[in-house]
Amino acid sequence: MTSDEYDVVVLGAGPTGENAAGRAAGHGLRVAIVERELVGGECSYWGCIPSKTLLRPGDVVAAARRAPGAAEAITGPIDVAAALAQRDYMTSSWDDSGQLPWLESKNIAFLRGHARLAGERRVDVATAEGERSLTATRAVVLATGTVALIPPIPGLGDVQPWDNRSATAARAIPGRLLVLGGGTIGVEMAQAFRRLGSNEVTIVEGSSRLLTREEPFAGEEVQHAFEEVGIRVITGLAMTEVRRDDSGAVVATLSDGSTVSGDEILVAVGRRPHTMDLGLETVGLEPGRYVEVDDQLRATAVSGGWLYAVGDVNGLALLTHMGKYQARIVGDVIGGKDARDVASHDIVPRVTFCDPQVCAVGLTEEQARQRYDDIRTVRVGTGDVAGAYTQGNGITGTSFLIVDAARDVIVGATFTGPLIAELLHSATIAIAGEVPMSRLWHAVPSFPTISEVWLRLLEEYGL
Repeated sequence: MTSDEYDVVVLGAGPTGENAAGRAAGHGLRVAIVERELVGGECSYWGCIPSKTLLRPGDVVAAARRAPGAAEAITGPIDVAAALAQRDYMTSSWDDSGQLPWLESKNIAFLRGHARLAGERRVDVATAEGERSLTATRAVVLATGTVALIPPIPGLGDVQPWDNRSATAARAIPGRLLVLGGGTIGVEMAQAFRRLGSNEVTIVEGSSRLLTREEPFAGEEVQHAFEEVGIRVITGLAMTEVRRDDSGAVVATLSDGSTVSGDEILVAVGRRPHTMDLGLETVGLEPGRYVEVDDQLRATAVSGGWLYAVGDVNGLALLTHMGKYQARIVGDVIGGKDARDVASHDIVPRVTFCDPQVCAVGLTEEQARQRYDDIRTVRVGTGDVAGAYTQGNGITGTSFLIVDAARDVIVGATFTGPLIAELLHSATIAIAGEVPMSRLWHAVPSFPTISEVWLRLLEEYGL
């Protein structure tokens, strides 16, 4: 076994690991990064990038159909082959060779292989060329992310269910698709496949509504929009058994005794931390669990302050942009700065890229009422401004703010409507900056833009 020494060793070369490595290298540290699959990680090849690419053709067509004049130009279906080819282009056909020059430009050593902790500041890597032992003089950073959770439903494992990777890498569009789970991945992929040509799409969600982590009205609006375009939504029922019948179709039994069927079943019920085979037991941590961290992203149960966990693997906020944010903090902390994570608990921006989009940041109303004594909420229609009307007909949705009245600052916001994700960052800035509502009155939105909903919300608040 060959042995090498670095200041920092990063496990996982997804966006989070890359950012941690790059930030640390920027402080003049010697950095090595280890990845067993593709540099760029889940987001680049099986998550954010391919899923949004598959959603885009349907979004463009829907936007055109809302605009008289453009609507008449839509005379045929989406070109599925072209859509899948664009997905392949955006993922570089699952080839990460284009990612490697960036690592080289930052003088980051790259090892492709399976890494495991082997005690304090030590990492063993199984590569195609043999075993390597790495020693970190300053820090080891875990950035290994999560994997899809497959629930123990009788028969589910036997039918070869799709997970997010199967869906975003699909080579053909199934005629009928079952979706287990009504969270972000479930609703995005349900709509993507419906618009790409699946004749039947059925979502089964055990809770009473879709998108249960967001405001109730958000899930209700998405369900209404889905049902209008033929996506069947079943809520409040569990899936109790799954099998393939003699024709090869997937047949799922629900908790009320009814059945639903499809050609494929996508399981989108959540994620679990990718910590099963990382050698966590060698440093006193439990494999298979999220790694708890402090506000500098250090593993709290490991003495010495040398082990960090960033991104999905710590369970704080399972979103690519939050992992990258945490990675920048870790890189600075390791580099000697007094940086701290402020956003990962109460200022987390999130977007579900279905139509209507659901965009939220900060606390929900229920969370805010548990936290603060005096909460005010204001809401207006996202489509009730001139900017929305210029985009086309039938644009609806809700713009909603949650205000801590004692401080006169926003603590949560949700916007729903077609293609309005870019509205969200203004709310994120307002929450992160704790900008008083009275001061926001002087942030004048341009006319005619949809961002004028901010003016309507402030007027509704009483300003």
